[in-house]
Amino acid sequence: MAKRDGVFRKSISSGLSNCVEVAFTESDVRVRDSKQVPGGVVLAFPTSVWLDFAEGVKAGRFDPPSC
Repeated sequence: MAKRDGVFRKSISSGLSNCVEVAFTESDVRVRDSKQVPGGVVLAFPTSVWLDFAEGVKAGRFDPPSC
């Protein structure tokens, strides 16, 4: 699990645009669009929900259907 310091970070492979940033705190995981900073919306998820989502991404549960 990432550091729980509340600092927003983005993927090193995200380039300069279209970035989603994630911050881990002691109580939740926060997500924002880097193009909307400052003043943009920050979504907060319980850590357990975020971990379930990340597991689903890794397992391919959100991949588009094959043709």
